[in-house]
This record gives sequence, C-alpha cells and structure tokens, in this order.
Amino acid sequence: MELEKQKDIVVSICCITYNQEPYIRDALDGFLGQKTSFPYEVLIHDDASTDGTAEIIREYAKAYPRRIRPILQTENQYAKGLYNVSGTYNFPRARGRYIAMCEGDDCWTDPHKLQRQVDFMERHPECSLVFHSARIDVLGRALTERKMRPYKRSRKVMPEEIIDKTSGYPTASLLFRTDMVKELPDFYVNAPLADIPLQLMAAARGWAYYMDRPMCVYRLGGASSWTTFMKQGDYERKQEQYYHQMKEMYKSFDRETDGRFHKAAARAAARIRFLTQVNTRQYGQVLAAKNRRFYKELNIRTRFFIRFETIAPGLYHLALRLYHPRSTS
Repeated sequence: MELEKQKDIVVSICCITYNQEPYIRDALDGFLGQKTSFPYEVLIHDDASTDGTAEIIREYAKAYPRRIRPILQTENQYAKGLYNVSGTYNFPRARGRYIAMCEGDDCWTDPHKLQRQVDFMERHPECSLVFHSARIDVLGRALTERKMRPYKRSRKVMPEEIIDKTSGYPTASLLFRTDMVKELPDFYVNAPLADIPLQLMAAARGWAYYMDRPMCVYRLGGASSWTTFMKQGDYERKQEQYYHQMKEMYKSFDRETDGRFHKAAARAAARIRFLTQVNTRQYGQVLAAKNRRFYKELNIRTRFFIRFETIAPGLYHLALRLYHPRSTS
C-alpha cells in the first residue's frame, strides 16, 4: 500500500548495504512485498558501494519514491571509523512507531512478517522485541547449520535469556519500538557490531517474543559480510580484539543497568571468549573443564569436527583439502 501521511507510518525498515549487488533486489522485493494493513517506509544507507548496489537502489527509489528513502554515500563511512551506521543515519530519520532490521545481503521471505510482528507488539505493550527464525543460505562451501532457530517453539523470552543466550538472533528478524533507539547508550555506540547491543537495549526494557517461523534468509559467507571481513588478514588478532570490545560492551551495559543483569552479562562475555577460542582453534582451552558448559552448547557437528581435528589432525586436514581445495587451514 502507498504511504499516506508521515504520522501514519507504522514501521520503518532500516537497511544498510555495501557491495551487495547480487542480493539487494531480493531484499528490496521482500520489503515491497509485505502485505500490511498499515503504511511503512524503507530507509536505506549505502556505504559507497563500488559495484552496482547503489544503482539498483536508485532504480527502486525512483519507482517507489514515497516509500524508499535512500542515503547513498560517496565516501565509505566504515573505513572512516563509523561502525554503527544504522544509529547514525537510519534510526534518527525513522518515522514509524516500530523499526524492523534487515541488511542488504539478507531478505524477507514471508509477506506477512511485518503484520504478524506488529500485531503482537500492539497486543503486548510490555514486549520490547519480536524476532523469529531464519533459513541460512550458505555462500561458498562452508559446513554449517542450514537454519538459525534460537528456540524450539514460539515463546516468551525473559531479559536474562536475551542477554545470556546460546544462539544468535537473526538480524533480519528483529522488530522493536522506535523510541528504544532515540537515545543510544555508550555500549551501543562503541560496540564492534550493532545487533547484540540492540538486543541488550531491548532486554533492559522488558521481555521479548520469539516466533518459531522462518520468515527471512540469513546469507552466510558473502564477500562483503562482517564474517568474511573478520577472516581476512590477521584473524587471530581480530578475534582477540573482538573479544575485548565485546567484553567492554557487556561491562558498559552492566554499568548502564546498575548491575541488574550482572551474572547474565558476565556469562555472555565469557561465552564470547570461548567462541573466539573455538574460531581460532585453541582447543586446549575449548576442551578445558572450565568451559564444559559452553562446549555442550555447541552443535553436534561442531563438536565432532573439534574432536576429529584434535584426535587425528593429519586425517582431518586431508579431508578438509579434499572438500575445500583452497583451504589453508
């Protein structure tokens, strides 16, 4: 449906893009294909893409000028040290009561996604966040799960669970109230990524609701993704830096919330340390007794490959080369 007046907008879709030409049409079509009883807007920030992403955004903005509101940078803001682009460029111009997140290499697959989420939030004003599961689309020859399903059924999620969770929430599934991001705390501004601090902000405000329905696609391993960037260059140094930044984020959140969620925040930071050790193959630490709880949280596939590599490293690396000839692992 076309926009009516600014005051009538219910949802502001916030999307950030960079060199996502192969995927951005899927994202935009998923936005425009939403069947809702309310108006919504699409706020896009392109960080000076060097491929055809910006041209595609211009094409869609020209076709839907009252719905799509782009910012097309000519200088890359991330390279200038601005990591949380949404908080700087998209959140301040959101006119809806709610914000829905989706990055340019992900997409929505259910035309009723927004309606379902908004209906729930309208019925439950004490709820601070609604999210759902995702299908994982693996780009390249990666061995990973094919779905991102934090919980096994639709359910209420208490604040401590949002903070101290064993599985991530798909960014493209997040919907929250716009007033939550009108003033951004330091732990959001200084964080190395944007989705987890948003979830912490929601936890500080109340409970969340998980819909056990895969209404989006999470693409893993794209050339311009944060995960791919982390794996370039000195991976171990980047993982160490990431852990310290995340640890400081949780400490800052703990201070901001006057210690109400201290235990949950401390466990979440410890889990980040453990996962960076998994990523950098520090298996002596990974298999240590102190990390037994976190080790049990890993899926069976990951635990199998850790044991395979530690027990028979030569055979493991041979199998890895056969599966993925370019691997240098």
